[in-house]
Amino acid sequence: MRALLLAAALLPGWTHVRTGIDGGTVWVGQIPNTVVADTRDSAVYLPPGFDPAKKYPVVYLLHGLRGDPSEFWDALDIADVADQEIESNEAPPFIAVMPVGGPVVHPSRGEWAGVWEDYVVDDVVPWTDDTLPVVATAHDRALEGLSAGGYGAMDIGLRHPGLFGTLGSWAGYFAPVFKDGPFAKATPAYLAAHTPTLLVREEAAELRRDRTRFYISVGGNHGDVMTTYSLSFAHELQALQLPHELWRLPVVETGHFWGSTLPSALAYAAAGFY
Repeated sequence: MRALLLAAALLPGWTHVRTGIDGGTVWVGQIPNTVVADTRDSAVYLPPGFDPAKKYPVVYLLHGLRGDPSEFWDALDIADVADQEIESNEAPPFIAVMPVGGPVVHPSRGEWAGVWEDYVVDDVVPWTDDTLPVVATAHDRALEGLSAGGYGAMDIGLRHPGLFGTLGSWAGYFAPVFKDGPFAKATPAYLAAHTPTLLVREEAAELRRDRTRFYISVGGNHGDVMTTYSLSFAHELQALQLPHELWRLPVVETGHFWGSTLPSALAYAAAGFY
């Protein structure tokens, strides 16, 4: 109860929507958006025994497009998964921030790029640093996402080296393959500037120096997103001698990719916080 009261005081106007098995909580509310007029709710997970006097590492999670933050706190039940990892000492207590993004009209035609990249970098991260008790260093920030969110995590993270210590893609892609959102009618130069497979080569030396870590998960083709995209990117990371994990869906978990990759993805991010 005390942790709930402390969280409510920290996030005025936010709504408590979920409690995990060990007391972690999920809250929904608005992260101010100075880039786009948007009043949809984002979400925040706070760990068991949350204490605003302490400082926590943070995992940023980008949802798919179309999609919204409830993918993480409702469908994938991040409260229970994160609580279990923290209570079993697989992860230190951490905060997760799940911003909303993508166009309201034609949501399937958006990308975590353009105005949504600006929102993450210029609004979401500064809001988190100013509002929540987090360790405001790259080493204690991870950025991960599923499908289009996985592309966004890689693109944003590589375009802003030194902002995040871990980047994760869950069945994502590594180039603006769909030519939607800001990539519709974009110039070749603009597309190249948003192609993680190119960016990671250009920045390899800096990424090695910063010890930037990568998480890639695959579990079969996902719509028009091919498994080969992830396998090729993991091979590139290996060739560039960049620290990474390639997680493959166990055969026994076929049909449950998103729920199965979440614990692995959070654990990998958390390992970078120690």
